[in-house]
Amino acid sequence: MSIPYRETASDLQTRIDIHQTYGGKDIDAWMLGILDLAPGSRILDVGCGAGKQCLAFYRALRGNAEITGGDVSVELLGEAERARAREGATIRYVPLDFNVPFAFPEASLDLVSCCFAIYYAEDPEFTFREVHRILKDGGRFFTTGPLPENKRLFYEVIQEATGRAIPPMPGSSRYGSLILQALQAQFRVVDVHRFENPLRFETAEPFLAYTRASLSEDRKLWSGLFHGADDFERVMAQIEAVARKRLNESEALVMTKVVGGFTAWK
Repeated sequence: MSIPYRETASDLQTRIDIHQTYGGKDIDAWMLGILDLAPGSRILDVGCGAGKQCLAFYRALRGNAEITGGDVSVELLGEAERARAREGATIRYVPLDFNVPFAFPEASLDLVSCCFAIYYAEDPEFTFREVHRILKDGGRFFTTGPLPENKRLFYEVIQEATGRAIPPMPGSSRYGSLILQALQAQFRVVDVHRFENPLRFETAEPFLAYTRASLSEDRKLWSGLFHGADDFERVMAQIEAVARKRLNESEALVMTKVVGGFTAWK
């Protein structure tokens, strides 16, 4: 199944910054606590985006690892490389499409990660076979994604503002079901972890910035709500009206990120 998706560096960074500024918990600390990375590890981050996860691994291991990030987006790889250079990190970035065979030898990696991306794979079973192939015996695949309860406020406000049903999201609609089942079929053990991070907005502006970035990341997913730039701005105005109304009725808008973390062992 082909799932339309395109994320820009600016939209991605907007959401990351809002998570860090308005959330009370650190998802990187949560992930690193689960993984307990070993020095000298060989790591591949699939769908690395602008390199956030690769840098988190690099810092946690103080550079004592061989880290590669791969992504299909040339724009995001460029952002990742610039962030690497600013930090002086020894991370390699390569073009990588998880819908085609990976250019890595069999049994060559200790850890493969894929954070907030695997649910865009056309055929997750194929992708998981490739991950399994390149992992060493005893190696791990770690992936994160939204669970069905994720950011309910976001969807409630959009639905109230537009009067339209929310389209199925590639992540929350299948991450905890089809993706998890495919992992369990391929790997010998799969551990399931849960992360919740309430984002508290006492003004409408950061919530609206998050909403704008989320709707912009791939407008094809939201094609039932708007068509073209003018229509998009009309919908954003409707969303703003509902968000401000809700703020007048309460102290803050609280949008809780609910994330699943799956650790699969070869």
